[in-house]
Amino acid sequence: MSENTEPRSAPAPDPDKIPAAQTTEAEPEPLEDVSFATSLDTAGGAMQPSAVPVTSQSGAIPGAPEEESLLRKIFTGNGIVTILAVLLALILGGLLIAMTDKVVGTTAGYLFARPSDFLTAVWSAATSSYVALFQGAVFNPRAAGVAGQFAPLMETLTIATPLITAGLGVALAFRAGLFNIGAQGQIIMAGILASWVGFALHLPLGLHLLLVLVAGVVGGAVWGGIVGVLKARTGAHEVIVTIMFNYIALYFLRYLLDTELFQRPGESTPISPVLDPSAAYPLLFGSQYRLHLGFLLAIAATVFVSWLLNRSTLGFEFRAVGANPKAALTAGINVSRATILVMTIAGGLAGLAGVAQVAGTEKVLTDGVAATYGFDAITVALLGRSSPWGTFAAGLLFGAFRAGAVQMQIQTGTPIDIVLVVQSLIVLFIAAPPLVRAIFGLNPGKKKAATAGKTKQAVTTGGAA
Repeated sequence: MSENTEPRSAPAPDPDKIPAAQTTEAEPEPLEDVSFATSLDTAGGAMQPSAVPVTSQSGAIPGAPEEESLLRKIFTGNGIVTILAVLLALILGGLLIAMTDKVVGTTAGYLFARPSDFLTAVWSAATSSYVALFQGAVFNPRAAGVAGQFAPLMETLTIATPLITAGLGVALAFRAGLFNIGAQGQIIMAGILASWVGFALHLPLGLHLLLVLVAGVVGGAVWGGIVGVLKARTGAHEVIVTIMFNYIALYFLRYLLDTELFQRPGESTPISPVLDPSAAYPLLFGSQYRLHLGFLLAIAATVFVSWLLNRSTLGFEFRAVGANPKAALTAGINVSRATILVMTIAGGLAGLAGVAQVAGTEKVLTDGVAATYGFDAITVALLGRSSPWGTFAAGLLFGAFRAGAVQMQIQTGTPIDIVLVVQSLIVLFIAAPPLVRAIFGLNPGKKKAATAGKTKQAVTTGGAA
């Protein structure tokens, strides 16, 4: 047998095993990139091309659905869920308003004979109440003059001021994993100190107001800081402690208002003397509105908390402790120090609300100085998802509800408690985002499950080929 001296040639490639990308015409690519990718995918020609080419292994798998669109991410994010929660609460609130309307009750008697009358009455009752709520909270075109038309907006901002600052105190504690239920007591203690400095001391303008502000912030900070110390040193649960401190502050206030130190001379009612004009917040738009400097301080407090949480080392420690205290301790963070500091700062923020009440809105100290602002602040922080600007927006919304509820009752006769029901529904839906997503068909979980199934099928098909 003679030896074959012809050079061996590489076997012809099997057309069935050539990837589709090589058999179809594609846009010209740089030859260097193509050769590098082919060499990497086939190990220099020693292996068959893989089912998933290396050029697509860092991106989407062939045959799999594309990545979730930006629009869908927006409509399934926390912001849009919050908006939908408010919308859903308003819809249910409208149904409750309709149930209290006399015309709706009358048309319900012949619902099956003329259902259009019933539906019209329901729509009219709900829309008229919400229009009245808007006119009492934002803009009233029926009022005389521009000043009167914008008076509802000024009142909304005035009411929202203590809600924002107290809500920031609650939200900051939430971010650190603490439940500051004591904003009510912190407001009261701030009001006590700020009012005493305001009517007992007689100082020049500017200095007097500064001392009032400092006294109020210190009062709230100390009251919150004590809770932080008890939590850090003894392990006492902050929820129980802050609730007890609310009662201590309230009854301490009532005691002081019955003493000569705080009771107004010649009065038997529990009310303090009026604060000196030099101790009062200046009005922002004149005496025709109640909006005062406290609103600008609320904006400044929001900016401060946003910077503290997102731009400072201390804020990073707060967030780390809130995410996992044990991991934060392992990383070298002083958890006890962070707990004390966060409760102190939270109390100081709530103290701004107390100063706004006595130096800005009321000008006196009474046992109702805190009203329900401390408890409403918890709702505001929840609605704002414990973010500074979210809390700011939630405070404005709840301020609008409070300001517009009175006008709604006057114009339409709708019970003012309906507004409280709407607020409660908002909190309910905020606490259950999956429920809101399911109602509006924005459940990303099902989308991800379907995508995972199709991806698995594509990989299996590609491997079999």
